Amino acid sequence: MTAVLDAPAEQRGPARRRRRARSTDEKVWATVRVLTIAFLLLITVVPFWYMIVLSVKPIQDVLLDPGRIWVTAGELSAGAYRAVFRSTDDGGQGFLVFLRNSAIVSVITTGATLLAAVPGAYAVSRLRFGGRRLVSGLFLVVYLFPPMILAIPLFVLFTRLGLRGSLVGLALVYVAQTVPVAIFMMRNYFETIPDSLEEAGLVDGLTHLGVLRRISLPLAAPSVVATGLYVFMIAWNEFLFALLFLLERPDRWTVSLGLSRLSGSIEVPSTVLMAGSVVLTVPIVVLFFVAERRLVEGLTAGGEKG
Repeated sequence: MTAVLDAPAEQRGPARRRRRARSTDEKVWATVRVLTIAFLLLITVVPFWYMIVLSVKPIQDVLLDPGRIWVTAGELSAGAYRAVFRSTDDGGQGFLVFLRNSAIVSVITTGATLLAAVPGAYAVSRLRFGGRRLVSGLFLVVYLFPPMILAIPLFVLFTRLGLRGSLVGLALVYVAQTVPVAIFMMRNYFETIPDSLEEAGLVDGLTHLGVLRRISLPLAAPSVVATGLYVFMIAWNEFLFALLFLLERPDRWTVSLGLSRLSGSIEVPSTVLMAGSVVLTVPIVVLFFVAERRLVEGLTAGGEKG
């Protein structure tokens, strides 16, 4: 500021204009940023809110005014959720069983995927072996093919193994699909860990497995949490393979199959369908916020102390 005041008058003018132009650009970009965030929130929150509103309103109120996106206290009704959670023997939709099945499949898939992907990602990022680059690139080849191409041989294989209709068998199918992308995601994070930390562990007598368990894995906790959340979401929401492997066993259906049954029936009110959609969505939203907190904790706790 002092330099500008000491400058000749013919130089102070352009400097002030540049500051005004820079200030105008900052205001414009700040406005664009706010509008973009507001737009994204609008298209994300409003549909979810409308789904919740429909799920807690009586069906007659929905039919009279389906476009209203608010609900009064006198209109609140839990009838749709009771119908969703009531067992099929009592005339309900049996979503408690579906939620249990989805939880079993998702937990097994996430655990098995991380158990295989963590050492795999570490090996690809740290160990030197022949064909390392080729192996690293081939991890994602499975995603170049449409799911139906993989579904047919997997269906035949698991039928011969007697695993069709099994929740464990379905989880193994998911593991075969999620391990490559999990390795790809965590490999990049392992590569950001300083080599000096792992070399110090090796000098102290640790094996590569010990270095992974005591040094690399704690530092890579944010990546492991994010990858686990991604894998869990895939297993929770997947529909195609669940349909192929569990169609004959309604007692082992996942929540995505249960919701498809609601959407495909003209006898099910829209309020019940919306309640089922909320039941499918809320666990993932809750898990995301829990994992986000753990992710921040891992980032702040993973720093190197000097």
